[in-house]
Amino acid sequence: MTKKPKIAFFGTPYRAVIVLETLKQANLSPTFIVTQPDRSVGRKLVKTASPVKIWAEKEKIPVLQPENLEDRVFLETLKKGDFDVFVVVAYGKILKQKILDIPKRGVLNLHASLLPRLRGSSPIETAVLTDEKKTGVSIILLDALMDHGPIVSEREINVPNWPVSAEKLSSILCKAGGELLAETIPLWLSDKIKVREQDHEKATYTKKIKKEDGLIDFSASSYVNYLKFLAYREWPTSYFFTEKAGRKMRVIVTDATFEKGSFIIRKVIPEGRKEISFEEFRKNYKFTFSAATANPSTYFSKPNPSV
Repeated sequence: MTKKPKIAFFGTPYRAVIVLETLKQANLSPTFIVTQPDRSVGRKLVKTASPVKIWAEKEKIPVLQPENLEDRVFLETLKKGDFDVFVVVAYGKILKQKILDIPKRGVLNLHASLLPRLRGSSPIETAVLTDEKKTGVSIILLDALMDHGPIVSEREINVPNWPVSAEKLSSILCKAGGELLAETIPLWLSDKIKVREQDHEKATYTKKIKKEDGLIDFSASSYVNYLKFLAYREWPTSYFFTEKAGRKMRVIVTDATFEKGSFIIRKVIPEGRKEISFEEFRKNYKFTFSAATANPSTYFSKPNPSV
């Protein structure tokens, strides 16, 4: 490959920006970017651009935000771009075959797991939640099925100080994934890589994360609760309910650790209040525990002697 390839990049959250920065360092910045439309964020519902759009505008790269991927003008714009390849990293929408067929060398997708394990929308959070220590990144040639296409390249990543938060794992895997993409794209466009089919019988799947998934189960082991805290620290957060003056109160756990077999809560945000230490919360709030809640002297979690 002698000339700079024409790449259209599909991505939305900050983790995709990590990949973009790595591609930029390798002189492989995309010539065109597709990201999700601006969304209303926060209590005031302020229209906010995606991190990828903000990056694209800073780099002066053309960006489109189609609400409908079937839009005729959008599809014609992609076709006229004469792109060598599309690259997809956490875009947030499924690309149909009519889009997959547009670029000369197909669509490469970076997935944050060692496929066929952890297919789906939440491989990073699920890896933390299920204590999946063996992890890595895969680049596949997208087909019409979810995370089903043949593997173009793959790399196992050793994550130090496991377990880590989903944010930390995301940063590690996206940086490694960007580096792998930078190595793979020139070889792929020069037709120097032979794909291999995934072993579909070994596939495992993740689920879309819901807000209620962050609820701490105090009948579970300390280690399980700690993994939930790490997996959902960014969103939807981990939390528990208690009662104050006869009213149900949500309490968000913002800081916690795992020490000597116990899940130790450090800081919390009581509903409608600012962040305080857990000790302050216990002293200043007269509350009762639900039936499922363990003795508060164990910091809401039963020990797990096997860990």
